[in-house]
Amino acid sequence: MTTTAFKEPVRQAPPGVAARAPRRPGRLRRLSLPYLLLLPALLLELLVHLVPMVIGVVMSFKELTQFYIRDWGTAPWSGLGNYQVSVDFDAPVGEALLHSFLVTVGFTLLSVGLCWLIGTAAAVFMQDTFRGRGLLRALFLVPYALPVYTAVITWVFMFQHDNGLVNHVLHDQLHLTDKPSFWLIGDNSFYALLTVSVWKGWPFAFLIVTAGLQNIPRELYEAAALDGAGTWQRIRRITLPSLRPVNQVLVLVLFLWTFNDFNTPYVLFGKSAPEAADLVSVHIYQSSFVTWNFGTGSAMSVLLLLFLLVVTGGYLLLTSRGRRAADV
Repeated sequence: MTTTAFKEPVRQAPPGVAARAPRRPGRLRRLSLPYLLLLPALLLELLVHLVPMVIGVVMSFKELTQFYIRDWGTAPWSGLGNYQVSVDFDAPVGEALLHSFLVTVGFTLLSVGLCWLIGTAAAVFMQDTFRGRGLLRALFLVPYALPVYTAVITWVFMFQHDNGLVNHVLHDQLHLTDKPSFWLIGDNSFYALLTVSVWKGWPFAFLIVTAGLQNIPRELYEAAALDGAGTWQRIRRITLPSLRPVNQVLVLVLFLWTFNDFNTPYVLFGKSAPEAADLVSVHIYQSSFVTWNFGTGSAMSVLLLLFLLVVTGGYLLLTSRGRRAADV
């Protein structure tokens, strides 16, 4: 007696319809694993940055003063009143904010330009091999490695009028000034703040440019030297064009860090910065925590955020167009 095994007929897909691939077990798990690993970081980012940002935007539409600190949710809505007060440049509040904004723009342009120039020059100089290069590199990175508060407090002592190192060198030893200068008050406060900012920021530019120089082939410099190109021609024709992508990111990061810098002027001058060094970050702090007008301070913060978003978007658009034009 013979038995015939029963086979289930194979179902074929109708014509014009592609056959579906069999589902692989664990495929969904593999696809969702990267997102699950990113979930803790996204939640922390939400708690640390996005939630306070949303609360700050809500506060900018409220008349939040010292009378509503206990329960700020009960503060009355002011609509765009805080924004109108902030941008009314004929009124004292708007005029002070405009002056602070212009001081910050000038300070940022000078600080970023000097940081980039000094950092690039140091990186190009350190590109050649010589005795003690490693030690000199380590010394260059000391200002960047020091904690901000420690470094700035040290500069506070150096800028003292009577027994500071700066006046001792400039007045007592070099005789460049008629009398010791006040560096932490008056117009000189701007130069003191700029000095500390550049001293603290140029090692970062040096580090980034040094990393970018490692990707430039040495054969380009050797070929240029054989063709008779001098040092400045090699820097202009090889180094700077090759560092363009690095410099684009570096300038943007330095701009955002410097424009938003709060620690340096706050530690250097305290809660009340001199008029010549009244940066936007400190001005917003004074408008919020000194005058106890958190609604106006929040509106100023939102305006600052919008300004930085516009500048960053325009900068990225211009650099992307320049990159496409260079590629063509």
